[in-house]
Amino acid sequence: MSLVILLSIAFSCYNLITAAQPPFKQSEASALCNSGWWPPSVTGNTALPYYAWPGVWCDTSRSVKEIDLTHRIGGNLSNMNFSLLPNLTYLQLVHTEMAGVIPLQICTLSRLTYLDLSNNSLAGKLPPCVQNLISLEVLRIDHNQISGSIPPKLGNLERLTNLYLQFNALSGVVPLTIGRLHNLQSLLCSSNDLGGSIPLELENLTKLNVVDLSCNNFIGPIPSFIGNLTSLTRLYLQENKFGGFIPPEIGNLMNLTILNLQRNKLNGSIPLEIGDLRNLEFLDLSLNNLVGKIPLELGKLIKMRAVDLSSNVFTGPLPSSIWNLTSLNSLSLQVNKFSGSISSAIDNLEYLIELNLSENRFDGAIPSEIGNLWGLEILDLSSNNFVGKIPVELESLRWLSQLDLHNNSLFGSIPALNSNSLLYRLNLSYNYLKGPIPKNLVAAFPDTAFIGNDDFRRSSVILHMTVFIPLAAVFISCIVIGSCFLFQRATKSMPIKTVQPETLEKNGNFLSIWNYDGKIAYEDIINATEDFDLKYCIGTGGYGSVYRARLPNGKVVALKKLHRLEAEDLSFDKSFRNEVKHLTEIRHRSIIKLHGFCLHRRCMFLIYEFMENGSLFCVLRDDIEAVELDWSKRVDLVQDTAHALSYMHHDCARPMVHRDISSNNILLNSKMQAFVSDFGTARLLDRDSSSNFTATIAGTYGYIAPELACTLIVNEKCDVYSFGVVAMETMIGEHPGDIVSTLLTSSGEDIMLHKILDPRLPFPRENSVARSIVLIVSLALACLSANPKS
Repeated sequence: MSLVILLSIAFSCYNLITAAQPPFKQSEASALCNSGWWPPSVTGNTALPYYAWPGVWCDTSRSVKEIDLTHRIGGNLSNMNFSLLPNLTYLQLVHTEMAGVIPLQICTLSRLTYLDLSNNSLAGKLPPCVQNLISLEVLRIDHNQISGSIPPKLGNLERLTNLYLQFNALSGVVPLTIGRLHNLQSLLCSSNDLGGSIPLELENLTKLNVVDLSCNNFIGPIPSFIGNLTSLTRLYLQENKFGGFIPPEIGNLMNLTILNLQRNKLNGSIPLEIGDLRNLEFLDLSLNNLVGKIPLELGKLIKMRAVDLSSNVFTGPLPSSIWNLTSLNSLSLQVNKFSGSISSAIDNLEYLIELNLSENRFDGAIPSEIGNLWGLEILDLSSNNFVGKIPVELESLRWLSQLDLHNNSLFGSIPALNSNSLLYRLNLSYNYLKGPIPKNLVAAFPDTAFIGNDDFRRSSVILHMTVFIPLAAVFISCIVIGSCFLFQRATKSMPIKTVQPETLEKNGNFLSIWNYDGKIAYEDIINATEDFDLKYCIGTGGYGSVYRARLPNGKVVALKKLHRLEAEDLSFDKSFRNEVKHLTEIRHRSIIKLHGFCLHRRCMFLIYEFMENGSLFCVLRDDIEAVELDWSKRVDLVQDTAHALSYMHHDCARPMVHRDISSNNILLNSKMQAFVSDFGTARLLDRDSSSNFTATIAGTYGYIAPELACTLIVNEKCDVYSFGVVAMETMIGEHPGDIVSTLLTSSGEDIMLHKILDPRLPFPRENSVARSIVLIVSLALACLSANPKS
């Protein structure tokens, strides 16, 4: 801002403040004028008094009562002198790009009833003096970077009706004092780092109608007292570490419309009392360890619009009552052990948009009544035991966009499925279909949609070579035996999928073998993981789940499994093949070792070296493991990562960029040594085009180079920026966030190293280690320069 503008603003503020008005108004006017929240075009307009400024409302005495700004103003919250606004009752600053910490002065606003600071860049802690806001009814600080614990004194705000803390960096436990907030109706704390169990005191909040504790680290069972919160309409507990049974008392929540318990460690069966939730519209119990059959009582929930029970261990046939859910839009039962046939009563679900029954044990014919589901857009019945013909009635599904019937026992010819133009994803592979492929399907879909069938009227040799040779060629330079098999089959004009190498033993060490058929590897893996039982699952990644398996030879490996041959999103299959391609071409001691892979009609998976200590992200967020990762190991970790990236960018046969360097993708072995992993988004560098290529944005939020969002030009500098974030995260013990911008705008002398290093470790005393840390921080800051050319 120029000196002339500054003087102009100062002069106008002086005129404004000294105008004929009571002293308290002069104080309020000066507070507004000096905040910098309004542009010079407003503050410099002497004909426009402060009480007429946009976003300012005053009472009859022209004292400021409300401030409501929802546009980008930037600046700091502490720029406002809140002590000069004694009558302020309403303060809303949403999407203003406000930074800095919440100032203590805000606690002087004893008349404030509504405080909304959401969707900004506020950091630091929520000040305990917030207890002084005794009139407060609504507190929103969600979608910021607030850290630390929830202050217990928050429980003094007894008038509070709505508390929004979600999408921050809060840690610790929910304080017991929250039980004092008897008027609380909404409690939203999702997407933080909160842990411990749900406090018993929550039982006192009988007016609660929305509770969202999702995406945290809560443990223990879901407490039975949850059934006493009978005013609840929405309950979100997904993506935590809750274990034990679903309490039957949950059936007391007669007003509940949404129940989401996804991705926990729940076991046992669905309680029969679930049938008492007569107002329930959305039920998500996916990605748990639930067993047993679907209770008949579920069919009583006639208002249900979406049911997701996927990725559990449910068994038995579907209850006939499930076809009573006539309001259903989505039914997701994939990845379970359901069996039996599908009833013709399925056409009762006339409003169904998505039906996914894949990876189960359903049998019998596909009911022709599915053709009556006029609004169906997604139908996935893959990896089951369905027999018979593909119902010709499917041609009448004019809104169908995705159809997956692969890996069943279907026979006969293919109906004209593409008579409507909306179908863009089709997979009929690995069945017993015969006859000509309809011409419109040949033109619209790749060969992978039809491979593995009996007698299509196109060359099976060409078909199989089209699919397998490009993938196999990647491995020829690495695995000589694979080359021999390919050559042998090519000369005999036989499909690659029938290869059965005689030198392989079923229980031998297949880790040194690239087995294109996958049968031997597949059988060993099935036995080692008990058919991919969830108890062996150790995590879920971008396009599959990761399992820990002990092979017959005693070797422990990690398996990254794609849930289906052609995933619902075709980019998953592309990422899978991309990772195989790149990891077979690179060899470096700090890059994850790929032992092998399996292509099988039921599944695809990669076989990796097992990393005992998981990801750097998880280690840094566990106080015990973080201490074990001492300064020397952290220095080595950063150096190893740097060497791996340098190798990828400059030294391997075909240089490449990783595109997703993050602490989640740095894995640690038993010695806390670092290995770069997850090459699903990697791309080769083209040295003949200035090392740049254009792509969609890939990577993890918080690690992506800022210039990528604007230019979409990808080169090795994008990895360099991400490395800088990881290096800083390793040194300070958490994602650097705003610390980076603070350091980058400071001179070298202003950086107090001891104030930013991970406080869980003692300050380094060895000169060599200390020098290395200084070098790493300096290097990281250089990598994080806003100018990519630097």
